[in-house]
Order: sequence, then C-alpha cells, then structure tokens
Amino acid sequence: MPHVVSIQVAVPTEFGADDASDPMDQRWLTSFYKQPVMGPVKVHADRIEGNEQADLRFHGGPDKAVLAYSADHYPAWRDQLALPEMGGGGFGENLTISGQTEETVCLGDRYAIHNVILEVSQPRQPCWKLARRWRVVDLPKRVIQTGRSGWYFRVIQPGEITAGQEITLLSRPHADWPLTRVNQVFYTRNRHPAERQALAAIPELAEAWRADLE
Repeated sequence: MPHVVSIQVAVPTEFGADDASDPMDQRWLTSFYKQPVMGPVKVHADRIEGNEQADLRFHGGPDKAVLAYSADHYPAWRDQLALPEMGGGGFGENLTISGQTEETVCLGDRYAIHNVILEVSQPRQPCWKLARRWRVVDLPKRVIQTGRSGWYFRVIQPGEITAGQEITLLSRPHADWPLTRVNQVFYTRNRHPAERQALAAIPELAEAWRADLE
C-alpha cells in the first residue's frame, strides 16, 4: 500500500555569499532545504503548515500546494550522482512517498491521506535550484530525461496528516494520462500537437501548464 514515508517543510533562507567566485556559492534565497516534521501536521488549502516559498512567481499557490516525490527514486539517484546522503526531502518535496511513481500516478487522481484529500495537478518541472542544492549542473536535465520528476497536489479537503499514513486512491478520471505520458507530451513540444491539445483540455491540469501548452 502506498504511504507517506516522511513530511518536510522549510521557510526561505539565504545561502552563499555575494563575493563568491563560483556561481554555485553565490548568494541565493531558497526553501529547498526541507526539514522533517515529527508528528501531525496541518494541510491548508494552499500549503502544508510551516512551509513557505521563496519565489511565489514559480512556486506555491493552489495548483502547487503540496509537492510529492517518490522514495523509490532515491536509490537510483544516490548511485548515479554519487550522493549517498540524498534522501527524503532531497528534491525539495513536502511528501516523500513510497509505492508510487510517475508510472502509477495519473493526472487528476484524487487521494486520501487520513482526513486530507489531494488531487494531482501536474508533474514537477525542475528548476535551477535543484542543481544548486546538489551542485550538479545538469540535474534538472537528468530529471526530465529520466521522467523522475515528482508531482504537485492541490488540496481538495484540508486536514491533518502524519508520516507513515497510507495513501488511498479515491478516483482516477484520466487513467490514460499517467504522469510519464504527461511529461513526455509536455517536453516534446513539436511532435505531438494533438496530444498537447488533449492534455491542455484536461480540467484538472494546473493553469500554468495549460498556458504553456496552448
């Protein structure tokens, strides 16, 4: 049964220095360095309690209220990147989940965790902050190539969750749109115009992704 392995949150924090010669060491503001939450945590309509975003232009909001990542991917990343310390929260996710991947999760899926109901709104689109967090310049590109993106939830019913709780599928309106397919269509912009139109027409898709597709 899929379940929540761990829950992580963070607030914007500055790292680096203005006079650093290496771009990786220059000053930046990020909420990427997530810390685990022990015990119950409240899930609000737009975020998990204790979690704040550094750049609201690209992160947060109802369509990106909760970021999830599969714990099943971490062994491969640790091996491929030679980063034995990489684990839960390493991709900046709020929920590290076991038993689910982009192959088994579909756009628009609704899941219950305790009394919280979440809906899959889009895959996670990796940005430069992921590269800086792990000092791997091409990590966002690798994420796209492997399809190990993670995904965002919108919150349908707020409530409270705890690490270790099971994740129950409530509904799957788009079984033909696993996130692997969503990623493939989104990133192969000129090859699948009909599929891009079909993806953009799915009502559960996040508005930012719909705008990019149209």
